[in-house]
Amino acid sequence: MEKIKEILGQAKNAAILGHVRPDGDCVGACLGLKNYLKNSMPELSVQVYLEEIPDSFHFLKGAGEISHDAADGVVYDLCIALDTSDKERLGAFACYFDHAGYTACIDHHVTNAGFADVSHICPDRSATSEVLYTLMEDEFVDKSVAECLYMGMIHDTGVFKHSNTTGETMEIAGRLMDKGINFSKIIDKTFYEKTYRQNQILGRMLAESVLFMDGLCIFAVVRKKNMEFYQAKAKDLEGIIDQLRVTKGVECAIFLCETAPQEYKVSMRSNQVVDVSRIAAFFGGGGHIRAAGCTMAGSVYDVINNLSEHIEKQLMEAGLR
Repeated sequence: MEKIKEILGQAKNAAILGHVRPDGDCVGACLGLKNYLKNSMPELSVQVYLEEIPDSFHFLKGAGEISHDAADGVVYDLCIALDTSDKERLGAFACYFDHAGYTACIDHHVTNAGFADVSHICPDRSATSEVLYTLMEDEFVDKSVAECLYMGMIHDTGVFKHSNTTGETMEIAGRLMDKGINFSKIIDKTFYEKTYRQNQILGRMLAESVLFMDGLCIFAVVRKKNMEFYQAKAKDLEGIIDQLRVTKGVECAIFLCETAPQEYKVSMRSNQVVDVSRIAAFFGGGGHIRAAGCTMAGSVYDVINNLSEHIEKQLMEAGLR
């Protein structure tokens, strides 16, 4: 962080980037850092670039100023990538990263090998939002920053119930709560509340889900025609994989989203045994031990068969098969 501060002290402008299909931690980290920098370095021009974010996140300070323009031609003195395990995950906004005078990455993904000029990666932290808090000076962490970071932490911990939650995670959450945030509203509005369209898609995915491997695994598939039928966007798929994961008896859940003919975005979650980050990395993706993803080609049958081979191997090692 000292190196980043040194560069920031010399910079006139900075860009903050997150990964494609930004989730709660990604959005919370990006806006949290922007608000923090505006508090601590008001003379610095800061712009966040992200794909469209869920409507429920728009209460966060700075959400209305997010740019979706991947070709505005601005060259930044510093570009900071957040919650992103590799440059490809920046999507169309990687152009800002490529042309920046200096680059930095702050992340918590175990599969992040370090792709920026300077990287701060903490796989033992629950969320990138938590990592950011440990790098911030408390005097500049106001309510607007705290709201962002708290939202990021609840989304990556499943409201503090996933195995990545630590005692320090809870201590940091408490410090953020002390900043006067309405923590219960943030949890309800951004984590639990669903639109009617989201409930429709979730219901369909649960109804059409398939148990396999003697009930230890489950998968569901949303196709482009389904998305068109419900007039849905990627943000409407939030929470489906987590609902599949809590099916009784299931160790590993898989959710496939068709992105093109014979191409699927794969999301995986596990409960106690399977390290899905190893599987995702094998297929060119990444993530965490219990939550990871990748993109795979082929039919649904091909994708599930290829994933099953790796899942079954780990289940056998654990004595569950």
